Amino acid sequence: MTGMGKARRFLASLSVQVLLALTLGLAVGMAAQKWGLPGGSATADLIQSLGQLWLNALRMTIIPLVFSLLVTGVASIADAARAGRMALKAVGWFAAMILVAVVYSVLVSYGLLSIWPVDTEGAKLLLAAAPNAGDVGGAAPFGEFIKTIAPSNPIRAAAEDAILGIVVFAVFFGFAASRLPDRLRLPLTTFFEAVGETMIIIVRWVLVAAPLGVFALSLGVGLTAGASAAGVLLHYVVVISLACIGIGLLFYPLAMVFGRVSLSRFARAVAPAQVVAFSTQSSLASLPVMVERAVDVLGVRKSTAGLVLPLAVAVFRITSPVANLGVALYCAHLFGIHPSMGQLIAAMLTAALISVGTVGLPGQVSFFASIAPICIAMGVPLEMLPLLLAVEVIPDIFRTVGNVTADLAVTRIVQGGDVEPDGDMAAGI
Repeated sequence: MTGMGKARRFLASLSVQVLLALTLGLAVGMAAQKWGLPGGSATADLIQSLGQLWLNALRMTIIPLVFSLLVTGVASIADAARAGRMALKAVGWFAAMILVAVVYSVLVSYGLLSIWPVDTEGAKLLLAAAPNAGDVGGAAPFGEFIKTIAPSNPIRAAAEDAILGIVVFAVFFGFAASRLPDRLRLPLTTFFEAVGETMIIIVRWVLVAAPLGVFALSLGVGLTAGASAAGVLLHYVVVISLACIGIGLLFYPLAMVFGRVSLSRFARAVAPAQVVAFSTQSSLASLPVMVERAVDVLGVRKSTAGLVLPLAVAVFRITSPVANLGVALYCAHLFGIHPSMGQLIAAMLTAALISVGTVGLPGQVSFFASIAPICIAMGVPLEMLPLLLAVEVIPDIFRTVGNVTADLAVTRIVQGGDVEPDGDMAAGI
């Protein structure tokens, strides 16, 4: 068995273990709420401290991981864009769709939470269960936000968790690095690739203790929130899943309008890839069937499909900014935080840019690497993220289905001007 296969099996079993740890922690917490814990509050404090220690171990990797991933991700995209007109066109569509996705995420998240808000009582109890729920950022004036986009001192920005400034600096650094001659660019990008891989190894080490950490944190939640916590988590799963389903559905009319393909033909093309994505939760595993359907059903040239689809899997995941920003906004809603316009724009920019660097990471790693910076940008506590990670296995299914739908739609769109309009559309079907 290859190392990648072993890692995938480990992470798959880890998802189950974390989910079981969450369930057990909530159950033990609810039982202790009724009958008490041996040792009383001292035992509860010790268990919660262990959970907080585990969360802090994840936090310590965020800044170096995000910076190194963005530098290497941006440099690779710049290289891809220089590969030819078709690749440049694809990257342009990827960028445009990511911007659409962050706007969509804000509108849909606020819309869903307005129509179906979090249970007020359950939110209050979960807020009380978060150890540092009061450590939230204030709503700075919009003028102050503008000043922070470009950090005057990147080192200080990193120390102060000024995440947007770090992200912007990393993006500029990555594009600048791509302009260097090969003898300078390759060692530099290799260095940051090594830093990123090192941080990922540390995160994987920390995730080995994820069942214990999630159990400790969820036990504290169960002690305080009781059965209300389960209701909030179910609500979260449905809201994020609906957001991912919605962005996938949006690509059907986009494929029709810009790709000049009928709805029925696009649906026939994408359905088998969606089935593979649903069952494997892997865009990479869906790649062979995506190439086949793009060529055989959508009429995309094999050379175009062979270029655009692997590039899409490598650098483009449309549901990442949708779900990641949606999770951060859900946490803000849960804690009763109302982001200022500056904080919201910072979160949107962070979500858009961070999606570039975290493509291809395992779900458990990318969950923290992608969402924690967005939460930091909005001043939202991170204490609920481990609990949400435990139930991420369900939204992750719809993330992958949305990704393959978008990949096939953009592939048809990229070649749309070079193919004849769909005959079904001309017939009005």
